[in-house]
Amino acid sequence: MDIRQLVRGTVEWDRIERVVRTLAERHDREVVRVEFLEADNWLSTPFVIDDEWFVKIVSRQNALVHAVLTTGRNVGAVSAGTGGFFDRFDTPREMVEHEYEATQRMREIGINAPQPIEAFEVNGLGVLVLEYLPDFESLGTVSDAVVAERAPELFEMLATLHAHGLAHGDLRAENILIANGELYFIDATSVHEDRVSETTAYDLACGLALLEPRIGARRSVEAASGVYDASDLLAARRFLDFVRLRPDHEFDSTKLRSELEKAAELSRN
Repeated sequence: MDIRQLVRGTVEWDRIERVVRTLAERHDREVVRVEFLEADNWLSTPFVIDDEWFVKIVSRQNALVHAVLTTGRNVGAVSAGTGGFFDRFDTPREMVEHEYEATQRMREIGINAPQPIEAFEVNGLGVLVLEYLPDFESLGTVSDAVVAERAPELFEMLATLHAHGLAHGDLRAENILIANGELYFIDATSVHEDRVSETTAYDLACGLALLEPRIGARRSVEAASGVYDASDLLAARRFLDFVRLRPDHEFDSTKLRSELEKAAELSRN
């Protein structure tokens, strides 16, 4: 069994059926078609209904795993020289309500994100319903040429988040989609709203980390430099070692650190 599936756990079929029946009743549908997805996900059981809704079921085990991951991330933030800034959730309902609200806030400030439909609880399970984006690709599956073309847009979207006092908190290739020719953010996590400078630097470091293996350190930093100033670039530098510890980021931190320092120096001159 895949380690992610083991950690995520299995939601009993009768509980899944109850969720589906509840969704159908809430939307006055007698019959719905369900398609389960093989998603690389620790924190939910995902499926699609009628090619219209993307649904996540969050169990108590998922909430427990989220709490453990959040603790680890906060320890990592401390190791980077700041206090921890990731929020944790104690219940499945809190998790889905946060993602619903975060997705709504992104859309309100002009960031592409799937339309949130509803978030509720059924039999101890958190249920999140979002617009389903058909025919999408993640940034991790497209060609390097497409990644290079989209890199400036990625940092522009991040800068928009940060300008409104928001952050993504879990930026990785799987959480950036291309659909209908547009970039979309999904799966934003919760960070302390009074720690904007740190969360901005962390998001920026994650963005650079996901781009560096695809387009190189120099082009990654050049894309970021079009949006962020020298102080932002240098602030991101101190989070590189922390981000490198994450299993979903493999990159050359030494090359990135060098390019960040060069770009910061150039912007000051």
